Amino acid sequence: MILDAIIEKESLSIEIEDPFKANVESITKKIEDFACSKSADIAGCDIRGLIPKMIKGIAGCESGCPANAKSLVENGFNNFELKYIEGGILAAKTAIEGGRSLQIKMFPDF
Repeated sequence: MILDAIIEKESLSIEIEDPFKANVESITKKIEDFACSKSADIAGCDIRGLIPKMIKGIAGCESGCPANAKSLVENGFNNFELKYIEGGILAAKTAIEGGRSLQIKMFPDF
């Protein structure tokens, strides 16, 4: 599974080798460090809460794929605008300071 964090036209790709044992703290830290390098304040964004939900939306197909992903989009998450993209891709977008946005896309590994 691949996660892309995007601020403006800059992006950071993170490989999630085992989605069932993902190190959410490490992933969150990488995204926070990336945002800091772009002088973007994402302190108000619940990345730590969003990542496991996105992983489950893609990898947790107990209810049939892509039911979990579509359910996450329908229910929403905090101040993120969620979108399911055909092929099992989930995207989350939120506004950050300065009229910019943080977008997180997660791609399945199949």
